[in-house]
Amino acid sequence: MMTTNITPLKRRNLADEVAARLQDLICSGRYEIGQQLPPEPELMQQFGVGRSTIREAVRLLVNGGLVRVQQGLGTFIMSKQPIAEPLSKRLHRAQYQDLNEVRLLLEVKIAEKAAMHRTKEDIAQMKDFLKQRHMHAKANNVEACMQADINFHTSIAVASQNEIMVDLYKTISTHLLQSFMDRFEDTKAFLDSQGLHKSLLEAIIDKNPSQALLWATRISTHSK
Repeated sequence: MMTTNITPLKRRNLADEVAARLQDLICSGRYEIGQQLPPEPELMQQFGVGRSTIREAVRLLVNGGLVRVQQGLGTFIMSKQPIAEPLSKRLHRAQYQDLNEVRLLLEVKIAEKAAMHRTKEDIAQMKDFLKQRHMHAKANNVEACMQADINFHTSIAVASQNEIMVDLYKTISTHLLQSFMDRFEDTKAFLDSQGLHKSLLEAIIDKNPSQALLWATRISTHSK
């Protein structure tokens, strides 16, 4: 059976590190599909970690579709390419600029769709969040203002009646909130853009998709 000299790991998240190193070996062709990984004791020695760490690392590889565990026989290579990374995990490691760009693109499209499909209940919700946004902005309550801004745009997404857009916007906004907190020291930018948001809401209320698209685009440009 093939053995590999690997420097013992010393970082805290050992299972993730072991899984990453094994994944690199598998994807690079060091192991062939159908080949068996070394047994637990050998892996423990190679990586300088305990049995529980090796088992957790193997579990991660199983979840990634790279290996299968056959009880009583061992762990076997199933694929040299991991299955697609879950969106939430991908967003977690994304750069702020990339996330924000996707958020702004979504806001433009959901505004257009919301102007076509909004209900009276949607309007009431949007009005309430926009009012909260202004109130917190005037009070210079940064965190509450940012949350109200996200809630306002999320309510527009809901009004678009496109569930995928709603889920995407909620997921991206959740990952962006802390980045917003790190970048904004006060609410001046939110006060400056309050009029744009009010115009956007009016276009949605008037069921005017072209104007909603226009105002959402202006907000997007203002936010960059």
